[in-house]
Amino acid sequence: MKKIGCLIALLFCFLAFPSLSNAASGDTHIFLDGVELEQPEQAKAGVVNGSTVVPLRVIVESLGYEVEWDQNAKTITIVQGANTLNLKVDHSEAIVNGTTVKLTAPPIIQNSVTLVPLRFVGEQTGLTVSWDNQTKSAYLTTPSDGSDGKVQPGMGSEAPANNSSENTSSEVVPPTTGTDNSSSEQQGKSYIYGISFSDNRLKVSADPGVKPNVFLLSGPERLVVDIPNAAFSDSFASLLPLDASNNGAFAVADYPDVSQVRYSIFDQGTSTIRIVVDLNHRVEYQMNIDGTDLFTVDLTAVSGYPVTGTGKPLVVIDAGHGGIKPGAVSITGKLEKEFALAVSLKVEQLLKQETEFDFAMTRTTDVHLELNERAEFANNLNATLFISIHGNSIEGMSSITGSETYYTREDSIPLADVMHKHLVSSTGLADRKVRQKSLHVTRETTMPAVLLEVGYLSNSNDEKLMYTDEFQQRVAEGIVAGIKEYLGL
Repeated sequence: MKKIGCLIALLFCFLAFPSLSNAASGDTHIFLDGVELEQPEQAKAGVVNGSTVVPLRVIVESLGYEVEWDQNAKTITIVQGANTLNLKVDHSEAIVNGTTVKLTAPPIIQNSVTLVPLRFVGEQTGLTVSWDNQTKSAYLTTPSDGSDGKVQPGMGSEAPANNSSENTSSEVVPPTTGTDNSSSEQQGKSYIYGISFSDNRLKVSADPGVKPNVFLLSGPERLVVDIPNAAFSDSFASLLPLDASNNGAFAVADYPDVSQVRYSIFDQGTSTIRIVVDLNHRVEYQMNIDGTDLFTVDLTAVSGYPVTGTGKPLVVIDAGHGGIKPGAVSITGKLEKEFALAVSLKVEQLLKQETEFDFAMTRTTDVHLELNERAEFANNLNATLFISIHGNSIEGMSSITGSETYYTREDSIPLADVMHKHLVSSTGLADRKVRQKSLHVTRETTMPAVLLEVGYLSNSNDEKLMYTDEFQQRVAEGIVAGIKEYLGL
């Protein structure tokens, strides 16, 4: 008989588990060792936001546990022999044999039924599990080796599933240990074990050491994650659709930023797996990777995204560099991306007070954007002006000081002249003139565009000023004054 200790770990899955407001309630089935289990009509097994879910009570009672639901107290009690576990809806603590255990998130209830991810049930009870999306059936098989079935978290097994072309997904779990993918290991590839989306966060379970490259593309809007030298694990297809060409997808519901998640082998030569999040509008993102077997990409709506159709001029403010691209490093080790973002955020606060034109920010956090993404962002918005904020640096020439303004096309010269006048006035640094140079963001944008090199991070005097709030505020005010003069406001 399974021990209740196996079920305690189930509680820790709820943090990553999405809302159950749209749980599938159609003609679904659960089979335990070939015998179909009866499900409650109000909450059956199904797919929710890419996760295959099953009613907890159906599973644990079939394994011989006693389950009690107290409607008044909103508590669930699970008993197996001398072991007792008490849960309470909307409470992040459980009582296990009289001892309080902190949970990462409270249980989730739908119509008085607790539902949990199918894969997680298998991982924590020792059951072999799979989901057939064509027949809408969950298959659970108890171990046949005579053991009591008790397993440690993340050590369950899987059986192959019958994949279909319909969109489905499973909750991300850590990779199992064992011999799965041993041939790929010998080739030095990293494995992708699972992909899911919940809490406006993409979660990817992979071997430690993967080096994902995350970026945004427009037309249509999408977030892309490229993972080089990688392969889908042998068990990946058991709960996620994967066709013969190693392509798959699942729909995402209840998240206004995202419509679906797609994945494939994008480049056979470099064995690059590409994950694409199809977006409903522009977002910002923050990747979190700490060397463990799970990395995440958090999505947030773009701050300062303009109201379309206002008929007002639209100014795009671009904070240079960001994320994995720090830009120049100052004479004392400070990063250009930090200076550029600090000034841009001060410009943003000033622009919020202006009513005669709209504005948009390419980034308002420490995120990485490719140069083409910045230009596409402005072009897709049909912006009136594009202004990119940077700090300059020349290695080995610490005596050079001053402010410069760059443009590429002739139609940007009037903007460059006006912005440079206000830039030099606000910095008080040497005037290093307006200069023409073929820079991507000033070349590929379709509106007048300039890049402001506020000062030299390689110069001790410039750098000392550039990282003070007072100096940054003056520069921000100068930028806004230049915008207003150019627009005739």
